[in-house]
Amino acid sequence: MSRYEYRESLKIAADDPSFYALIMAAMRKADTTNGYKLRTAWPDVWKELYARYHATGGLLEGERAP
Repeated sequence: MSRYEYRESLKIAADDPSFYALIMAAMRKADTTNGYKLRTAWPDVWKELYARYHATGGLLEGERAP
């Protein structure tokens, strides 16, 4: 890691995203090895991200857009 990455983390944290939003974003950006680690650590988050990615508008069955 680098100082640049540390500074980037400060910007991300300033937006105050939820923990699971950060995990989903990390899953989207991860390379193969890190993606595997994230999916193993948070399998339910991965299942939801996968389902929402493949669902129209990210809406799961029974959900309506606001």
